[in-house]
Amino acid sequence: MTHVTYIEADGREQTLDIQEGWSLLQAAFAHGISGLIGECGGACSCGTCHCYVQQDRLQELPPPSAGELEMLEFVASERRDNSRLACQIRAASHLEGLVVHLPDTQT
Repeated sequence: MTHVTYIEADGREQTLDIQEGWSLLQAAFAHGISGLIGECGGACSCGTCHCYVQQDRLQELPPPSAGELEMLEFVASERRDNSRLACQIRAASHLEGLVVHLPDTQT
């Protein structure tokens, strides 16, 4: 299990204990995190699970695929250097303690 903290746009934070291999989007759905929509169900084809990954831990993630980069072009909130899609980040032991911030809007 990997602990990941989600911080919603209004400042509410929730730390989840996520099963390895689950995406951050799956975990958010399972625990009622409201700041992620995931209209495509996690297929990397909508951009509505946009999040901001803790800047100093970006290098611990696999680089975004071409498809993820394309979807990030269409996100509703500001795209930043640390923007990723929660459906593309899988919980793993090396991500223990990761913090992700959710934007103020997904649509």
